Amino acid sequence: MRILAIESSCDESAVAVLDGQRGLLGHSLWSQVDLHRAYGGVVPELASRDHVQRLLPLVRDTLAQAATEPAQLQGIAYTAGPGLVGALLCGAALARSLAYGWRLPAIGIHHLEGHLLAPLLESPAPEFPHLALLVSGGHTMLIEALGLGDYRLLGETRDDAAGEAFDKSAKLLGLPYPGGPQLAALAGHGRPGACVLPRPMLDRPGFEFSFSGLKTAVALAARAQPLDEQRRADIARGLQDAIVDTLCAKALRALDATGHRQLVVAGGVGANRELRARLGAALAERGGQVFFPRPEFCTDNAAMIAMAGLLRLQAGERSGADLNVRARWPLAELRPPLQ
Repeated sequence: MRILAIESSCDESAVAVLDGQRGLLGHSLWSQVDLHRAYGGVVPELASRDHVQRLLPLVRDTLAQAATEPAQLQGIAYTAGPGLVGALLCGAALARSLAYGWRLPAIGIHHLEGHLLAPLLESPAPEFPHLALLVSGGHTMLIEALGLGDYRLLGETRDDAAGEAFDKSAKLLGLPYPGGPQLAALAGHGRPGACVLPRPMLDRPGFEFSFSGLKTAVALAARAQPLDEQRRADIARGLQDAIVDTLCAKALRALDATGHRQLVVAGGVGANRELRARLGAALAERGGQVFFPRPEFCTDNAAMIAMAGLLRLQAGERSGADLNVRARWPLAELRPPLQ
């Protein structure tokens, strides 16, 4: 089976073509970072307008990149939620229109399931069951992945996600939008131990997270001393260490509790080099394996939507003809195909 996939849940317009035997044949992405930088965050209406302009040309370019004609496709996948409703509708309307015109089955995909399955694009790929750490700007979750569509939530953040703590702390330090990657780069110049920030909820049992207090700790640290370049780097290092320590400790605790030996790390924060190095070393020490998508597939992309769509279409699942998207869509509501 060969399918086309469209992702438009927020501020990335993305298209991919995936073949069940040959793998990823093509993928394209248009980022709206420059469009939203002046506002310091994503403006939903502007995001929707840009998706309308970008998606169809990206479909043409990606099909050409993949040397694929519409007649060679067996299905179309698109992100149906969660996300910004206007942005989701742009991708869903295009996908449903192409599916109708080309007489192909279509499948609406849960954005977070796409992230969870992104490591399947790599080799070696994880096998079910395994533990997953989904960590991004909007989510921080520990999930027991028992099979396609069979996900058991072990714990999540009570307030801010880890990626949100990165982004908002970067703003407090005067770093440009988007702040998370800028802060991680600055942390590389920080001195270990020069700024020690709390490790939230590590002293409590369980698998839940809380990162809102770290923003307050960063604000207080920024006011305590003159904020020169070295001080900013030290605070950035302290924040990154606190977040990575917390994520690693909770992930290892969940591995011990479930008995799994494979850990999948997905979402935008999964591209963080320090997190990758720490988890890689920890899993190697205990004889386990950790799986990451390549960095470009940690953030929003269509390749991960293609992987989820391919697996569900191959299992016989199809979406109805109605154009349904969901701004909020709990992962717990997902089911295995045809259940």
